[in-house]
Amino acid sequence: MPKRKSDGTAPKIKAGDPVRREERAENVADVQAVPDFAALDAGADAPIEYRKVRVPAHRYTPLRKSWPTIVTPLVEQLKLQVRFNPRTRSVEIRSSPATGDKGAVQKGADFVAAFALGFEVADALALLRLEDLFVDSFEVKDVKILRGDHLSRAVGRVAGADGKTRFAIENATRTRIVVANTHIHILGSASNIKVARDAICDLIIGAPPGKVYNRMRTVAKRLQSRL
Repeated sequence: MPKRKSDGTAPKIKAGDPVRREERAENVADVQAVPDFAALDAGADAPIEYRKVRVPAHRYTPLRKSWPTIVTPLVEQLKLQVRFNPRTRSVEIRSSPATGDKGAVQKGADFVAAFALGFEVADALALLRLEDLFVDSFEVKDVKILRGDHLSRAVGRVAGADGKTRFAIENATRTRIVVANTHIHILGSASNIKVARDAICDLIIGAPPGKVYNRMRTVAKRLQSRL
């Protein structure tokens, strides 16, 4: 293989000379060609979200009376569009171009659903203001299969005389409880819901109320000390 002859223009490289690195013209051109995009707006070109919350018949009158109180935070705070559809008997919620929060529609639906379950408007409003609140629902038959008078007595043990038992559980666990026939709904944080649910399940099974109170207060104090 014949040797290459140099034309004498290339510099001679000696031992110990530093290595020279020259940028390629292609790389420089690529850097200059990178576009500079403007920051995107979270609400720009966002698809319209839609939720429908069915309202039971026994909640029509409370809904009619509390309608201004329910609509005001949804429209003014969350910037949502709300209406009641009498044909489907449901509250329809959808986002608008002014809605900035992506989770606003789901928050509004949870708020209306909590009211439809039987919670007061002031209690359900906490779902819009706080992030770690949930609604847990279960039935008495899910805990223990009861029929007839036994089922009625179990519901009575949960509510107590004039609702004293229910109020005691609410105050000790910082939750809100709705007893609707054989269905029980609990509003609160995850840890507090667990304490209240365990106390209610013990009452349904037939544990003495005094024993349930003491155990519930011990657990509630333990949770408060952790916080």
